[in-house]
Amino acid sequence: MAVDVLVLKETANGERRVSATPETVKKLRAAGADVQVQAGAGMAAGFTDAAYVDVGARIDEAVGNAGLVLCVQAPPP
Repeated sequence: MAVDVLVLKETANGERRVSATPETVKKLRAAGADVQVQAGAGMAAGFTDAAYVDVGARIDEAVGNAGLVLCVQAPPP
């Protein structure tokens, strides 16, 4: 059974980090995880949506349910 992983876009002012780089997503995919990345999640850190797609992630504007949510700072309530 694959784990669903969601990488959120950071929303805090001045936050430039991303919780998973394309290299991290590549490793998660190799381990059998399904990875969804919120559109633009890596832009402030210099990673394009295409870089995430190239390693097997799905890009989506809206976030869905996931067994594991990755973020640098706590998401808004």
